[in-house]
Amino acid sequence: MPKTILTIAQSPYGFTSTDDQGIVTKMDVRPELGGHNTGSSPMVMLLHALAGCASIDVLMILGKMKLEVSDYTVTVEGEREKDKEPALWQQIHITFSLKGAGLDEAPVKRAIDLSLDKYCSVAFTLRAAGAQISYELLLES
Repeated sequence: MPKTILTIAQSPYGFTSTDDQGIVTKMDVRPELGGHNTGSSPMVMLLHALAGCASIDVLMILGKMKLEVSDYTVTVEGEREKDKEPALWQQIHITFSLKGAGLDEAPVKRAIDLSLDKYCSVAFTLRAAGAQISYELLLES
């Protein structure tokens, strides 16, 4: 079973979280909320997780299709519920930017759709909490 241990690194809200493989993640909140901005907020970590989860799937699927990607960037933007506690992610938009010789839109979109609609557990978790996830694809040869 995966495990993580969180400790205070910079009081009051700066944390380090170390997983069972020794990988350290920094978390904090913005200064206007009392933090020091030394790491991502826990809610933004969900956007990081979505980008990573979808990217692993997409690149694995494209690799199985024997399609080479020479440059890859994913941007995730989200909007949280207004005037609610807790304020869940309501709208999330992902921009996939890929570069590679011979990359066509159809197979790349297929890989993204498979990730977001079938394989990415983070996307399913966010949707189960009510988030709507959309995406766009920017291809460069």
